[in-house]
Amino acid sequence: MAAPRYKHLVDTLAFAIRSGRLAAGARLSTHRELAAREGIAVVTATRVYAELEAMGLVSREQGRGTFVRDIAVPAGHGIDQQVVATDAVDLSFNYPSLPGQADLLRQALREVATSGDLDSLLRYQPHRGRPQDRASIARHLTRRGTTTDADRVLITNGAQHGLAITVMAMLNAGDVVAVDALTYPGFKVLAHAFHLDLEPIPATTAGPDLDALEKLCVTRPVRAIYTMPTLHNPLGWVMRAADRTRLIEIARQYSSLIIEDASYAYLVEDPPPPLAATAPDITIHVSGLSKSIATGLRVGFVVAPPTALPSLERAIRATIWNTPALTTAVACRWLDDGTVEQLEMQKRRDAEARQALAGQELAGLSLVSHPSSYFTWLPLPDDARADRLTATLARRRISVSTAEPYSTSAHTPQALRLALGSTDLDRLRTTLRTVRQVVVEDAHT
Repeated sequence: MAAPRYKHLVDTLAFAIRSGRLAAGARLSTHRELAAREGIAVVTATRVYAELEAMGLVSREQGRGTFVRDIAVPAGHGIDQQVVATDAVDLSFNYPSLPGQADLLRQALREVATSGDLDSLLRYQPHRGRPQDRASIARHLTRRGTTTDADRVLITNGAQHGLAITVMAMLNAGDVVAVDALTYPGFKVLAHAFHLDLEPIPATTAGPDLDALEKLCVTRPVRAIYTMPTLHNPLGWVMRAADRTRLIEIARQYSSLIIEDASYAYLVEDPPPPLAATAPDITIHVSGLSKSIATGLRVGFVVAPPTALPSLERAIRATIWNTPALTTAVACRWLDDGTVEQLEMQKRRDAEARQALAGQELAGLSLVSHPSSYFTWLPLPDDARADRLTATLARRRISVSTAEPYSTSAHTPQALRLALGSTDLDRLRTTLRTVRQVVVEDAHT
């Protein structure tokens, strides 16, 4: 049976893109122009472009048109961590480390090795963690503004695992979840895996548009609101206290669960109270030590209402049974002896220095960031193509992320997200100069 005619058109355009005859960044004909030229219906032309988009060959932008993607940028870039060559600089993922952290780990392992309860680390642990470890985390969270007791704490294998068990335990396929129009890619991955219906909320300069959130709640049954009120990733905002109060009021009025992601909150000094401090009965608070201490230390924590604890505990059992006891023991020693607090303070200072450096080296470009954040958001000129810039930078041995992994709306902005914490300051300086040069040169081509 012969393939439908539109399939031949898809194949022809796909070959032209893959062979380079249609260059990356080229604007394709409008749907009506394509339909008129090929003698097909407009709806068929729309189907052609939809199939090309599904193949990762084009991107459609509301109000601008359909553009050829740079296929040198691998699929999943910015969501899936790609292997970066040893001679390249990774500005797509953050894994900040301070001098002397390896020595701290050696010392901690020696202390654990000589402790009296070493044998207990070889056995299964309670699914939600040992009582003494949960007590250490509860004290740490209290210092962060979330006053809780150990009974409401669950220990997870990093904050991403905390989000995963929250989705598994509290949500069902098809549930509507309100998220920022630009949000953490890891939550998008979970939403896709568990078939959640993400509804994007547009942003203001200081946080989500709460009027838009309330309108959404009026029209759709919003089961949960996923939010990063203290140091949003990737835009760096810190929600004002009044906005936090209103968000909680909306959640209560429409019976929505709040999922509060506080992974980067440690970088902000004296922020407003976490949502979990004000609304502990409807908020699941997720955080961890991967961002603040070390990415390899996969210790996260969840604070949840008592009614949610049994379901969350079952989700831990179903996924990992319990967090590895050795890493938890090391983490809790550092929580108790002040090491974590000291490292977090040092990383705040380090992030401030890196943001200041970014401001200097990217002067003249439009930046959106927080003064003590490890990342900055770089909106691009209207005629710029983020995938083309990403490919150009990759050839210069620099890895960056586009807005695509972060976008939850139909319109993905042309922007780059630059992670500042994964290389030394001198190399970061020269790398940012190259980024600026590439962006400026692209604007003049």
